[in-house]
Amino acid sequence: TMAQIVRQSKFRHVFCKPVKHENCMSDLKVTEITWDSLFCAVNPKFIALINRGAGGPFMVIPVNKIGRIDKDYPFVDAHKAPCLEVVWSPFNDNVIASCSEDTTAKVWLIPEGGLRKNLVEPVVELTGHQKRVNTLAWHPVASNVLLTAGGENKILMWNVGTGEVILEIDGHPDMIWSVAFNYDGSRFVTTCKDKRIRILDSHTGEVLQQGMGHEGVKPQRAIFDRAGRVVTTGFTKRSERLYALRNPDDLDNPVIQEELDTSNGVLFPLYDEDTGLLYLVGKGDCAIRYYELNDDPPFMHYINTYTTSEPQRAIGWMSKRGVSSNENEINRIYKLTTKGVVDILQFFVPRKSDLWQADLYPDTRSMVPALTAEQFADGANSAPNYMPVNPEAAAASSKPKIQAVKKANILSQLAPQAESSPAPTSYKEQAPPAHSPSPRPAQQQQQPSPRPAQPQQSPRRPVAVDDDMGIVVNPAQRPPSAASSTRSSVREPSPERPNPMLVRNQVQLRSRNDRDGADGPMSAGQKRAAAELERIRRDQSRIATDDDKDSLAPSSAGATPAMSPRMSVSSSGDAGPTNMEELLGDLQRMKAVMRQHERRIRMLEEALADANMQNAYGF
Repeated sequence: TMAQIVRQSKFRHVFCKPVKHENCMSDLKVTEITWDSLFCAVNPKFIALINRGAGGPFMVIPVNKIGRIDKDYPFVDAHKAPCLEVVWSPFNDNVIASCSEDTTAKVWLIPEGGLRKNLVEPVVELTGHQKRVNTLAWHPVASNVLLTAGGENKILMWNVGTGEVILEIDGHPDMIWSVAFNYDGSRFVTTCKDKRIRILDSHTGEVLQQGMGHEGVKPQRAIFDRAGRVVTTGFTKRSERLYALRNPDDLDNPVIQEELDTSNGVLFPLYDEDTGLLYLVGKGDCAIRYYELNDDPPFMHYINTYTTSEPQRAIGWMSKRGVSSNENEINRIYKLTTKGVVDILQFFVPRKSDLWQADLYPDTRSMVPALTAEQFADGANSAPNYMPVNPEAAAASSKPKIQAVKKANILSQLAPQAESSPAPTSYKEQAPPAHSPSPRPAQQQQQPSPRPAQPQQSPRRPVAVDDDMGIVVNPAQRPPSAASSTRSSVREPSPERPNPMLVRNQVQLRSRNDRDGADGPMSAGQKRAAAELERIRRDQSRIATDDDKDSLAPSSAGATPAMSPRMSVSSSGDAGPTNMEELLGDLQRMKAVMRQHERRIRMLEEALADANMQNAYGF
């Protein structure tokens, strides 16, 4: 019934195709600290990675770099204690923020083209927390607004352009695990060690809604979807991982909740707000599950799981501006394995056409902020600015359709070919075969031809076959008397009408003189063939001479009565035989000569075939 109906969705068959390892970065040393963050951030220009080293360094590498990364590759010498998280600015691909156990958050400006030496001086250093800075998040709409959450359970909202605090929020009773803004940045959601989920106002810090999250004691995370619902991941009391979708007005009771497996790794939700695709990744896992989030029950639709043999140590999520939209790539995840290789996982929507697929790529967030930090501090909210994912394709599709002058090819100048001889369109127009015993019935003559007419080819004409001699004769060209046709030599077909005796697969044999010239040496087979041809010519000349002598000799008393008319026939020129006995006699003699010549021709053809094979393959 309803369960058997296939859900209609353009993302139902999204599949993952990883980039080959030789086109990826390798030999990277990721940090070994035990902290629940992704340790990686990526944008269309750079990939940032918290690496192993003294203090709190992280590396910034051009995203298109491939091969091994040198051990002395420059890095950002960011903090005096381990760096916990890095996040790229949504409005500038060269600006990145980092937070650390040294109680500071810092904002860095990466030079165009990447680092050429170690970067030690931040653009601004944010010092307002008394304990480590657990996590941080950029405001999605207002420029230069950064939110940080500290170990003293305090949240600070910064204007990083001036380094001042816009808003300070107290009230969380325990450690804050995650923070995430909604679509327009007017609210943000937090998860806390007290297992409660809170939705706060971005301008006042007031708690708008709160509810009980997952029951497990391990960290849980929460994000907003585009419609304002809350997606949470966490653990049960038995340490089983699960996810839930919650209505913001009733956070205590999930709309849906599903247990996945038993594992220690925290599940991080990665959400594509343009398409509604949600990826659940966990550090230490070998699998990435992905779902489609929409308004149709059960709201979160499982699509597939991509599994590899290498567990992931760090995860980077590429924005829609960095995917290859010309190949129908919909999302891209950078996964650093425990072996130090950055696997690039590309997720594609299968389409048969290579053209721009506009329905897969609605306009995404642009790099132009809708608000300044000062406007946001004054209490303003705004929807984000948008940009096309593929500006060239969008510009081409938005232009009016102009009928451009196409370059003509030869077909536009090709005149229709005149019909040399129209093909018959019915059986009635064709002449009946000469060997047909009776005319075709009337109902068959009226039947139209099942084969379409082909004006480019001459029609095949019915032929008659002499079974005794094996000669194919065209009845339309048959001479008036059988005797004259048998006595005359083979006539040449006229050039203006096709030769009905020319078989399509007939082999045109050429003499050696025509092919190689008279100077080349002859093989043994060719010598035998030439000798046989010469002998046939001598026999033919001798037979003709004997016939002439017989015809010119005077009639003797012992001559048979059948021969005397023959002499008068030969002496009188081209006159035919006068009775049936003479006609049968001539026919029998010609048949005997033809059979003898046929045997010799077969022998010659075999000899010529052997010679051709020797020349072709060098036997």
